[in-house]
Amino acid sequence: MAVPAAIVAIVFIDLGGLAFALFLIAIGCICLHELYRLLARWRPVSVVGFAALAGMVLAARYGSQRVVMEVAVGALPVLFLGVLVRPQQGGATVAIAGTLLGIYWIGLAFAHAMLLRQLHHGNAIIIDVLVGTFLGDTAAYIGGRLFGRRPLAPQISPNKTVEGLFCGMLIAVLSIFFAGLYQDWLTQGDALLLGLAVAILGPLGDLFESVVKRDAGTKDAGTLFGPHGGALDRLDAVIFTIVAGYYIWVAAMH
Repeated sequence: MAVPAAIVAIVFIDLGGLAFALFLIAIGCICLHELYRLLARWRPVSVVGFAALAGMVLAARYGSQRVVMEVAVGALPVLFLGVLVRPQQGGATVAIAGTLLGIYWIGLAFAHAMLLRQLHHGNAIIIDVLVGTFLGDTAAYIGGRLFGRRPLAPQISPNKTVEGLFCGMLIAVLSIFFAGLYQDWLTQGDALLLGLAVAILGPLGDLFESVVKRDAGTKDAGTLFGPHGGALDRLDAVIFTIVAGYYIWVAAMH
């Protein structure tokens, strides 16, 4: 299922515009749904999270980074009203915290994907980031199986190893660097910087979600990809790397 999903993603990245924004909203809401299901005991106000994500992505499409942040900030008082109007069963603080986790972790990342697509060559940078992230993740898995000896974070994700991390980081850097060799508008220095950011932040994004899942007492966030877990399980690293990709490319353009 991974290959058809990748093809669909590339098609929407190439289309850009409203089509890509709606695609991001759909995938983002699936990730949010999976997260809020993990945090069900906190009773997050899901409708506010979904609306905030959609609002931030549309703000990125038709507005600017500033408008995205205005929507993100405005989500807090709206969320508070949402907690007030529903039947009170206690736990308002954790309900707000759980909802905001989804908005600021997942919503902002998808908004940054839209912001990045709006930039010159942004579509290619998105694909570079995705390729580096997924190849790095695959290399980390294979490297861990072949050479893994020392656990990376046994209390968070017992199967991850230091050797696997090194393999994944190396392939992430090399894949983006070599992609840059075929993109004459991307300098080798910028490609290397982008590769390093993906290599460092991808594993952090993976571990971040692992902490959330471990706290929730579950192995996978969802079942969208069958034995490979849900959308959040597949995109946990991308949620971190796509944000880095945006800021690095903005800096490179200037």
